[in-house]
Amino acid sequence: MFTRHSTGNKLITLSAIVMAIMMASCSSVRHVPADKYLLDKATVTISEETPDVKANSLHNYLRQVPNHKVLGFAKLQLGVYNMSGQDSTKWYNKWVRRLGEEPVIYAPQLTEQSARQLRQAMINKGYDRALIEIDTVKNTDKRKMSVNYKITPGAPQTLRNIKYTVNDTALNRIIFSDSSSITLRPGTLFDRNNLNTERTRLTSLLRNNGYYTFASEYITFIADTSATSRQVDLEMVLRAPIAGNDSVPHKRYIINKVFINTAADAAPGTPLDTIYSHGYYLIYGPDRYLKPSIIDEKCYLNVGDYYSSRAVDRTYEAMAQLGILKYVNITFKPLDEERDGCELLDATVMISRTKTQSIMLELEGTNSEGDLGVGAGVTYQHRNLAKHSELLTVKVRGSYESLSGNLDGLINDRYTEVGAEVGITFPKFEAPILKRRYRQRIKASTEFNLSFNHQERPEYTRIIAGAGIKYKWNNRAATRRRTFDLLDINFVYLPKSTIDFINTIAPTNPLLRYSYEDHFIMRMGYSYYRTNRAGGFSTTMRSTQRPKDIYTLRLGAEMAGNLLYLISKMTDMRKHDDAYKVFGIQYAQYLKGTAGYTYNHFMNSRNSISLHADAGIAFPYGNSSMVPFEKRFYAGGANGVRGWGVRTLGPGRYDSRNSVMDFINQCGDISLFMSMEYRSKLFWVLEGALFIDAGNIWTIRNYETQPGGLFKFNNFYKEIALAYGAGIRLDFTYFLLRLDLGLKAHNPAANQEPWPLIHPHWGRDATFHFSVGYPF
Repeated sequence: MFTRHSTGNKLITLSAIVMAIMMASCSSVRHVPADKYLLDKATVTISEETPDVKANSLHNYLRQVPNHKVLGFAKLQLGVYNMSGQDSTKWYNKWVRRLGEEPVIYAPQLTEQSARQLRQAMINKGYDRALIEIDTVKNTDKRKMSVNYKITPGAPQTLRNIKYTVNDTALNRIIFSDSSSITLRPGTLFDRNNLNTERTRLTSLLRNNGYYTFASEYITFIADTSATSRQVDLEMVLRAPIAGNDSVPHKRYIINKVFINTAADAAPGTPLDTIYSHGYYLIYGPDRYLKPSIIDEKCYLNVGDYYSSRAVDRTYEAMAQLGILKYVNITFKPLDEERDGCELLDATVMISRTKTQSIMLELEGTNSEGDLGVGAGVTYQHRNLAKHSELLTVKVRGSYESLSGNLDGLINDRYTEVGAEVGITFPKFEAPILKRRYRQRIKASTEFNLSFNHQERPEYTRIIAGAGIKYKWNNRAATRRRTFDLLDINFVYLPKSTIDFINTIAPTNPLLRYSYEDHFIMRMGYSYYRTNRAGGFSTTMRSTQRPKDIYTLRLGAEMAGNLLYLISKMTDMRKHDDAYKVFGIQYAQYLKGTAGYTYNHFMNSRNSISLHADAGIAFPYGNSSMVPFEKRFYAGGANGVRGWGVRTLGPGRYDSRNSVMDFINQCGDISLFMSMEYRSKLFWVLEGALFIDAGNIWTIRNYETQPGGLFKFNNFYKEIALAYGAGIRLDFTYFLLRLDLGLKAHNPAANQEPWPLIHPHWGRDATFHFSVGYPF
């Protein structure tokens, strides 16, 4: 992320580009043939208000729509296309046309098709008497055509009686086991889409209850309608399979045996061994690379259970968590045997492994103002450490740099750094008290990590160490995710430093001073994430269909120092400088909580409005009078109130005059942030945005170094900063680059202009932000 205050040249350049495109778009019919018309507008109106059908939901049925408009009026993409010349063989014209959008030429036949599509959509909704009128307005001078589709819905058809005909006692019992799930109800519209929904629901229900061969084609609907009545009697018929000339009952299947072949890609003639474990027949090759216990936990196909397509899907998902596997395929074989009135089914799970180990080398050379250096790193991964598909990652790195210049007579003339990280990820909960049934309900992983870094210069020796234990789990659809940091340790220690070292390198930079002071944090944390966005959905989708509105909720809580404080109290540890210390270092003690909510409303496939709000509070107590710097909140920056640079806003009315010296003081214990952003796809990979941001940070105590930062209920709303601005984004589908221009509107800082919106000053109030990804 890069943030800088702006210069006028950038805005002038951007304005010139926009103006050039707008001027080109003024001749919007430049590439429209002389005897044709540009489709300027295509609207859908409904003559009678109906709560079941909205006009904006019917635009997707139009076979021809006008060129896209930015902000509802500017056909920017068409303007880019019109910047090309008439000769389509020239490379420049080809390139410009690919960036833009070809003019939409009015086609009467497509208009008629649109009307038919709209009528069919109304019929499917239950409005079988709907009328579609086409109203065209031709502007001969401007060579433009406007089309309006006026819909008169008429009285809809509603369901009066619903009958389920199921001539099978077992099927009937399953279907009506949960009557609350039935989607068809008397009094509702005779909506054909609801019929498909009910057919899909019943098919899934039966296939999850043993009916392996059942398909949706066995379900049909018979509607009894009358020309004089708007009510429909509906009958759902579940047909039986046909064998020869006779009907036969639907067969229900029980899993007889489960074979798991771990040598799916073994060469012919490879000796195989079969063992029976945990109810499964495990087929191994010479390398038994997975232990039976992990296979048992990741397989949801159980002997004696009814066949379930849900269990098949969950087995695929669980096996995909095992990094050692590259291929999974599940097949079933019906047997000519019965048990308890059900057919028998053998299941075979074929799996094959990928490479177990990998190693990567990194080399780099450095030149820091003439001081030459070299660095090297090695990353080693083992994807099956103990034959449970554990992922072991080991990183080792070292660097050396020669130092020149005045080192005040110190002997060492070099900088050396050696670091190592070790991490192990288990594809399950590593907690023996949890039962298999619970571990199978969720997709979980456990992470252990250790890190150590040793730095040595002539002036100091610094050690940075860390350790952690983390649990992650989520539901099948990944719409709810949780992370529990059981232990997270951060340790910085300077065993040796020269006299006045910190005063020498950082006389006016408190943040740099903090980096070279001893500190110790041992924390525990929990975070929760929830969304209605299904896995794989992207807000950068380019479908012509209107995407579903998306919300995202994030909650987090953490605490530090409580266990150490309890031990200190129980062992009657002596305080030093009015604080308990571990290894001679004061440990931090605090509580912290955060909450954030984002809502994306898609007006159509190209325009959306995103609303965001988040808040947080951190409270020091016990062994700490202040929350550690890296755990406090900050304001401003590309993901904050964008009229300010990162960490240049607040706390409260704090008057910042020097971004370097005040950097360490511009953090707080309370955070409140709100934002609204309009996003529109322009052309090619370009997107535009307009935004309004509001927020600030405050301190929970009245610290002497942060005057004006204290949070007060009767005054905080006056100290909320406001900003507005515009942005350009490059959406490459897999990643997004963002350039935002933020302008101050209300500045709460004391002794500064409070309302830059009224009294603007470009150099003082404008800030550019370059970042990757959306701000929220």
